[in-house]
Amino acid sequence: MNLYGAEAAKERRRVVQAGIFAVVIIAAFLCGRYSVEWQHPILKVPAFQNLSYAYKEIMNGYLEGAEAKKLVDGATEGMVASLEDPYSVYLPGDEGESYMQSYEDHFVGIGVEVREEDKQFIIDTVIEGAPAEKAGIKAGDTIVAVDDQAAAGMESDKLLGLVRGEEGTEVTLTLLRAGEELKITVERGSVPVKTVSYEMREDGVGEITITRFADKTGEEFDEAMKALQEKGMKALLLDLRGNPGGLLDPTIHIANWFVPKGKTIVQVVSKDEKSVVTHKSEQKKAWTLPISVLVDSHSASSSEVLTAALKDTAGATVVGEKTYGKGIVQQFRQLKDGSVLKLTKAQWRSPNGQWIHKKGIEPTNPVSPPSYALLSALPTGINLKLGDYGDQVKTAEQMLKALGFLPGEVGGVYDEAMVEAVERFQKAQNIPVMGTVNDKTAYTIVTLLSDKYEKEDPQRLKAVELLKEAVASGASGSDTTS
Repeated sequence: MNLYGAEAAKERRRVVQAGIFAVVIIAAFLCGRYSVEWQHPILKVPAFQNLSYAYKEIMNGYLEGAEAKKLVDGATEGMVASLEDPYSVYLPGDEGESYMQSYEDHFVGIGVEVREEDKQFIIDTVIEGAPAEKAGIKAGDTIVAVDDQAAAGMESDKLLGLVRGEEGTEVTLTLLRAGEELKITVERGSVPVKTVSYEMREDGVGEITITRFADKTGEEFDEAMKALQEKGMKALLLDLRGNPGGLLDPTIHIANWFVPKGKTIVQVVSKDEKSVVTHKSEQKKAWTLPISVLVDSHSASSSEVLTAALKDTAGATVVGEKTYGKGIVQQFRQLKDGSVLKLTKAQWRSPNGQWIHKKGIEPTNPVSPPSYALLSALPTGINLKLGDYGDQVKTAEQMLKALGFLPGEVGGVYDEAMVEAVERFQKAQNIPVMGTVNDKTAYTIVTLLSDKYEKEDPQRLKAVELLKEAVASGASGSDTTS
């Protein structure tokens, strides 16, 4: 009886232990499942089963075969695209790497800008301090060959691909200069990318141009300010025209120069206003000089942040056109494989509490650019001749009219009057007189228009006029605060 009772007790313990073990297993399974679903909420979406099914069917049965990464990248791109937000994007692999590099202060190459002209590749610009400059390459050199591969007839993308390469490697360019052929070998290396340029204009007006806001923009701006102050700057002209924006940190850094200490520069407001980050000025020394900001319809994002801050709190005059109106903030993160997810996560308010998105910033002094400055560029490979018609002909006519070579009406038809105008232009510029608009003629037209605009720029002239008046009257750049 006692033996039977002992066996029964053992059996009960085994049953209980087995039950406990089963409960633990089930609990662990459920915990694991809920943990996975918590980490990967997409698993709880019913439609995810469709995605999973499609992936398995393609990988197992698609006739031509498929790469898993391409499928996942494509699905991610499609998911972000479904937001219908032009500023939210997924950039896979190399595209993500290129995006991250666009904010760096250098890239690897030889440091030249090349234009295609009448089926020839001509070095348009040699970047200061780049390997090409150090090797003796000059603007105006024609590229005959790259590593003994003839450039004639080559696609521009292929030629640029041959010139680019890894740091430390060499490329040999065969160049034509003043009728003489020469070979120059260049070691590829670091090419500086500058986002800030400056110069001292007449009557003590310092001008700083910011093309975009990247990693080193704040440091470059400090250097420009120091140089202009050493030259006795009496007023500042800040040119943000065409600036598409960029990083917020250098924007705040620059605003600290002008916005009075403790005043708001910008407020960054997240979804449903769950988070409101107010950036206030940490100005070290009060700004007292007059300041004007140049903007146009292409000034966007961070350039609008800076413009609004200076207009609202630093007493700056804003000259030009209403800005683009991009008042939303994207955050981006680079993933392990180099891909980048850029997503709209917030919007910003100006110091006076205004939302800017799709509204833009109105200038205090509206000034429109001349009509010729808004003309579309003439494409590479152009060859306009008698009898042609259309938008490209009309653009060429408008350009020649602005330069004073076409006295008649612009009609979009390449007629005898247009032939005569082109011949007069070519003769005046020592270009072979053919009466047709080829690459060389088009490039010369655009270059002269650019020079004309530099001299006549009505927006800059107005801003400089206002600054000179402010200097003469003794006005400061921080009269207005809020």
